[in-house]
Amino acid sequence: MVIRTEGLSFSFGNQQVVKSLSLEVPEGSIYGFLGPNGAGKTTTIKMLLNLLRAGEGSIQIFDKHLENNRIDILRQVGSLIEQPAIYQHLTGKENLLNRAMLLQVSEKRVNDMLSLVQLTNAANKKAGQYSLGMKQRLGIALALLNDPKLLILDEPTNGLDPNGIIEIRELMMRIVKEGKTVFVSSHLLAEVEKMATHVGIINHGKMMFQGTINDLQNISQPQIYIETDNSVDAANLLKRHNFTVNEVESESLYVPFESREQIGHINSLLVQNGLTVFAINKQRKDLEKLFLDITKSN
Repeated sequence: MVIRTEGLSFSFGNQQVVKSLSLEVPEGSIYGFLGPNGAGKTTTIKMLLNLLRAGEGSIQIFDKHLENNRIDILRQVGSLIEQPAIYQHLTGKENLLNRAMLLQVSEKRVNDMLSLVQLTNAANKKAGQYSLGMKQRLGIALALLNDPKLLILDEPTNGLDPNGIIEIRELMMRIVKEGKTVFVSSHLLAEVEKMATHVGIINHGKMMFQGTINDLQNISQPQIYIETDNSVDAANLLKRHNFTVNEVESESLYVPFESREQIGHINSLLVQNGLTVFAINKQRKDLEKLFLDITKSN
């Protein structure tokens, strides 16, 4: 395990925001640290980076206790918390060269990082003129300059448009292919599912679920959302044809998703029996419903 915590807790005054958290992040993984805003993700990350001192519990990174080996550990960790610290009046390359001088790394490394985050063509453009996605990629390049084994990112896709989100996702997958481990926090379950190998779900400071992405997908099985002019009649019709109906609401119902062909079959069945279908599509449970399922199963 690259990261292992036991009983990790933290309080702001009388408010406990992280409660006995046990993280296990395998080497070479993309670990998605999931939870709604205010769940305790950023506080946990700040403890992992020694920016906050843990109230209780222990933190091991690279099998060493953070408390006793802080400098040695943090030398091998790159991080991006919230907004990247970049100089707007400098070019992307100048930002990297400035950091490279502090870290005593070569200009070749700077060029390699520009290539990795796909900013070579924008290297001589002022960072203040970069899009949000480009700034995030530059921030990740800065975090990678010292060739860390572990990259910790806090909500790296916040505020990005769909293209920016895809860029960051593809970048993280490239980084892991180089033998690194990525720990990324997010409140976007669907986005993390596309790239993560492992996930931990936190809510109100407590770990609700931890395991592989396959374990998570077994819990968050997608559903078919069906909106009709009579959801009760539609549900009864589907049940008579051996479909499982998970939930019936006043104007809609949900059926477990199996295949695209199944959606077509259900649509035809409802229409042929005189029901009007206003909408039918595949949906994955949102994070809130997933929390409820996990809480019930525990």
